[in-house]
Amino acid sequence: MKIEKARNRVLSWSFLAFTLMFAVWLQFGILAIPIQKEFGLSDTQFYWLTALPILNGSIWRLFTGIWADKYGGRKVMIILLLLAAIPTAILTQVHNVTALFIVAFFIGIAGNSFSAGIAWNSAWFPREKQGFALGLFGAGNVGASLTKLIGPGIISATAGATYLGGLAVGGWRLIPAIYAIALLMMALAILVYTPHQDLKPGSSVSLRDQLQPLKEIRVWRFSLYYTVVFGAYVALSSMLPKYYESQFGVELWKAALLTALFIFPASLLRPLGGSLSDKFGARRIMYWTFLLIIFTSGILMMPQGHIIIEVSKEKAASGRLDILPWHISLHFFVLFTILLGCAMGVGKAAVYKHIPEYFPERVGSVGGLVGALGALGGFFLLPIFGYVQSITGIKSSPFGILFLFTTICLLWMHVVVMRILQENSPSLLHIFEIENEDNK
Repeated sequence: MKIEKARNRVLSWSFLAFTLMFAVWLQFGILAIPIQKEFGLSDTQFYWLTALPILNGSIWRLFTGIWADKYGGRKVMIILLLLAAIPTAILTQVHNVTALFIVAFFIGIAGNSFSAGIAWNSAWFPREKQGFALGLFGAGNVGASLTKLIGPGIISATAGATYLGGLAVGGWRLIPAIYAIALLMMALAILVYTPHQDLKPGSSVSLRDQLQPLKEIRVWRFSLYYTVVFGAYVALSSMLPKYYESQFGVELWKAALLTALFIFPASLLRPLGGSLSDKFGARRIMYWTFLLIIFTSGILMMPQGHIIIEVSKEKAASGRLDILPWHISLHFFVLFTILLGCAMGVGKAAVYKHIPEYFPERVGSVGGLVGALGALGGFFLLPIFGYVQSITGIKSSPFGILFLFTTICLLWMHVVVMRILQENSPSLLHIFEIENEDNK
C-alpha cells in the first residue's frame, strides 16, 4: 500500500472512530436530562453525572498516547472501541442511581481515544502536514453534537416501546444500545481497512524517556491553554442543553439543536486552525483565540437584570429608578456561543500544533498529558459551574469563570512570549514565532 494512501486511510478511519467515541463520551449532555427526571436526581447530581465520564476520559490519555507511540495507534484504537462498548451496552439495563454513576464513569474510557489518534496520525504524517492532519482528526469533536441531533427525536419517538423481544427498550436507553453496536462495527472496520503494518515511533523508547518532557514547564503551560479551548468546550457541550431549558424555557429538542450550533464550529473549524497555525504560527493564532473567548464570555457572563437606585420624588414617584437594564435575547445568546465555538475550534488545533514542533519524538506522551489535563479541566469545570450557580444564584456565572480563566492564560502566555523575545532580541518584539523557544 502506497504511503500516501495508507496515511489517508489512517486519518479517515481514526477521524470516524474518534467522532463516534466522542459522541459516546458526551452522550450524557442529552441523556442526563430524561435520566434526571426518571431517577429524581438533584441539579448537583446532574452535573456530577455529566462530569464522571469526562473524568475517566481524561485520566488515561497520557498512557494511551504513550502506548500508541510504542505499540501502534491502530491497536490502541481498536482496544478502546471494544472497552467502551461494554459499559455502553450495560447502560441500557441500569435501574438504580449507584449503578448509573458507576457505568457513566466507565463509559468515559471512550474519551481517551483522542491522544491515541493524535499519536497515530503524527506517526504517519510529515511535519509540514501535521497541523492540518491533526486538526482534521481533532474535528471528530463534532461527535459531541451527534446525540444532540439524533437523541431528542429518538427518545420522544420510541418512549415506552420495546425491541428485539424486550432486550432493547425505547426512550433514552435506546441511544446507548445504538452506540454499543456502532462501536463494535467501528472496531471491525479499523481492523480490516487500516494498514496492518503500523508505524511505532516510540517502540524502542523506554517509558522513562517518554515521560522526560513532562519535566518542562512548557508542557504544563500548553495543558492550561488546552483546558480553556477544550476542557471548557466539553463542559459547555454538556451544560448548554440544560442551560437553554432553564434560562430560556425551550424544549429539549430545540435546546439540543442550539447546543449543536456551538459544537459545530468548535469542532469543524479545527482543520482551519491547523492550517492557520501552519501558515501564521500557532502562537499568533492563540492570541486571537484567547481575545475572542474573553470578548464573548465577557458578554455572556453579564447577569440579566438592572440596577435599582434611589432618586428624588420628582424623578420617580416610588423614589426608585431602574438603570442599566441588561437582558440578552435567545438569538444574541446563540450568536455569541457560535463565536465562542469558533474561537475554541481554531484554538484547539493551535495548541496541538506546538507539540510535534517542540517534541517530535514524544508526541504520544506530551499530547497525552496535554489532552488529559485539558479534559480534566472539563471534569472540574462542570461541578464548579453547578456550585457557583447554586451559591451566587446567577445563571450566567459559568461564563464568568471562563472569562477569568482565559484572562489568566492570556496574561501568562504574553509574559512568556515577551520574555523570550526580549532574551533573543529586544528589537524583534513584534515577532511571535521563535523556533528555539527557551524552556519557559
